[in-house]
Amino acid sequence: MKVSEGLLYSKSHEWVKFIDDTTALVGLTDYAQSELGGIVFVNLPEDGDEVAAGEVFADVESVKAVSDVYSPVTGTVEEINEELLDSPELINDSPYEAWFVKVSGITEKTELLSADEYAEFCKSEE
Repeated sequence: MKVSEGLLYSKSHEWVKFIDDTTALVGLTDYAQSELGGIVFVNLPEDGDEVAAGEVFADVESVKAVSDVYSPVTGTVEEINEELLDSPELINDSPYEAWFVKVSGITEKTELLSADEYAEFCKSEE
């Protein structure tokens, strides 16, 4: 399992990369994609949609199951990663580059872990 330094992580296995204080990219962690197996479909929100910390904002379908993706922040979807709609396998190939959404106007966050804290958390999940 790869954990990228410089990102923050939720206990529901999403990563957050803050661009500034109120804007961030959100994606699925390496741990999550490896647990899911081959991802074949992703369902993303639309630009302008509101997302809420701790609430479902997307789902991914893998060869194993359909899984919800939870937003680690509250804000407005500024942009979605259109590339994932045509190539959901990018999430498996490079989970830390395959961001799902760019959220702006962030007003709230769930508990976010550092890379080291997240690595420890994942060990406790096994």
